[in-house]
Amino acid sequence: MLNQSNAVEEIEVETELFDPSGKSINKKLTKTKINASGKNAIELVLKVNDPALWSINSPNLYVLKTKLISEGKILDQSEIKTGFRKFTFDPDKGFALNGQWMKVKGVCIHHDAGVLGSELYPTVWRRRLMKLKEIGVNAIRTSHNPQGSSFYDLCDELGFLVINEAYDEWEFPKRKWLDGWNEGVPGFQGSTDFFEEWGEKDLEDMVKRDRNHMSIFAWSIGNEVDYPNDPYSHPILDGKKDGGFTQAIYGGFKQDAPDANRLGAISKKLATVVRKFDPSRPVTAGLAGVAMSNETEYPEALDIAGYNYTESKYQEDHIKYPKRVIYGSENRHDLEAWKAVTENEHIFGQFLWTGIDYLGESRKWPTRGFYSGLMDFAGFIKPRGYFRQSLWSQKPMAYLGTYPIKDENPVDDKWIQQKNKFSPDPSGAPWMDAWPNWNYENGQLIRVVGYSNSPKAFLKLNGEQIGDIKNYDSKTGIYMWDIPFKAGKLEIIGLDVNGDKVSQDEITTSGPAKSINITGPSVIEINKEDGIAQIELQLLDQEGNAVFLSESEISCQIIGDVRLLGMEAGNNTDMSDYTDNKQRVFHGKMIVYLQANPNFKDTAFVKFSSPWIESAEVEIKFK
Repeated sequence: MLNQSNAVEEIEVETELFDPSGKSINKKLTKTKINASGKNAIELVLKVNDPALWSINSPNLYVLKTKLISEGKILDQSEIKTGFRKFTFDPDKGFALNGQWMKVKGVCIHHDAGVLGSELYPTVWRRRLMKLKEIGVNAIRTSHNPQGSSFYDLCDELGFLVINEAYDEWEFPKRKWLDGWNEGVPGFQGSTDFFEEWGEKDLEDMVKRDRNHMSIFAWSIGNEVDYPNDPYSHPILDGKKDGGFTQAIYGGFKQDAPDANRLGAISKKLATVVRKFDPSRPVTAGLAGVAMSNETEYPEALDIAGYNYTESKYQEDHIKYPKRVIYGSENRHDLEAWKAVTENEHIFGQFLWTGIDYLGESRKWPTRGFYSGLMDFAGFIKPRGYFRQSLWSQKPMAYLGTYPIKDENPVDDKWIQQKNKFSPDPSGAPWMDAWPNWNYENGQLIRVVGYSNSPKAFLKLNGEQIGDIKNYDSKTGIYMWDIPFKAGKLEIIGLDVNGDKVSQDEITTSGPAKSINITGPSVIEINKEDGIAQIELQLLDQEGNAVFLSESEISCQIIGDVRLLGMEAGNNTDMSDYTDNKQRVFHGKMIVYLQANPNFKDTAFVKFSSPWIESAEVEIKFK
């Protein structure tokens, strides 16, 4: 408390705690004096019997209201969401939430939202986080900078664990690829010019701002600042790749480069800042050159050590450093990387790169971002998102995807024969990026893949079962059939151990786009929190089937006090104007973002149209 007056102030501090239902469960009134132009701190204890704990599945939040009162007048007041939960980190058993040992199923995400850029709208991020939850994600790593406060509010409310991360570089800049990711000659501009002056202060401010959030379970002081020779170097880089490096070493030890031992001094300084302002949570970082960092004091400055793409070091370092808590702070999407978590009790989880496609780290033009997400720029779940759902979700699910493969005995069709020259080899492993398309040439050999957490599954084409019931393949995690294409409806049926149906998915051959369908109600309610309406569009054929093979351009017209924020289809190669009211769909769909103007009072009307396709209209109202 700060007294900005020139007289001693007698203050009453009223604190009141409300449970998740809104019921007051404890209240306390404390009197104190603050000297003129002085500061004062008081310690309050509010006892709670048998509190409802915050967890991933039951994110119970309490509200603490505080008032400063002088002579019956409220001088200031605050309202903080809080709660009760317990974190346990163990070098042998991993991580426990409220005493329950668990695996962290995390993703790294950037702060942008496709066409919306860096503007943070809670309604948009609520939809995105709910879809990640649907996939089975239970944790977020804010790579590699803190996000807006409302983002953490959502994670508190929805039940996500969060690693809050501060920096992607420290005192020296890392490579910045200007022509495309890992393309051309890099630049070196960055935030390092002011790190010495502001690094500790900015970290302090981040911890102070966010420490009341229930979702945050660790503070990260850096990401890949130890990347070999980018910028730091160490004599161990003259060793062989089997020493533990999974990324390029860039020519071995460089004597003129910054000394890697600097990592220990800087990490200790930053960790001290975090522990000063929040001793309740661990300090962590994402290590890129683990073998190099192990030669420094960097890992020992951390409470829990994140390993980026270094699953090969999990077991070796567990033996060598038995007190170190290890997890995957940045990981590939393949099944083997996940097995490195499930098959090692001491590894408490992983964070995939990435959860959602983001703007930046593009390859050569025409690409506008990085495309490794479980979801695309529009927040639609991609095939690899469904594959991950089959690994992470407890709810029965099934998904169908397809792609053409080479046929050793193709049909007598020169066009199909020509296509087969460029199709994947059938001996290859099944893809986790197979799109839900069932439009090919009659007789063309197609690989059908199913992502499902069911122990058994079978395939049906036009109502007839294709082949035998298959058992789950634990080596690939993917069901697979190679069949000649025949138009119609393709289905996968997931079965439990008793042979009963528990999941199902289907895809259908479609004709040309005939109409625009608005997914959801004909009247869209705008969220008053940020005035945002999100409208999903899907092209349909004459029979009402979803059209996958379409990139038709859709125009948006508005009548009323609503403005168009953007039209996002999720296509990474679409470099057209994103500021106008026209955009092409991708795989037959898109999402449109609208925002009510300040003078919005009643109703607005929005029309979506495209040449030779039936238009669609929707009414916009406040909730």
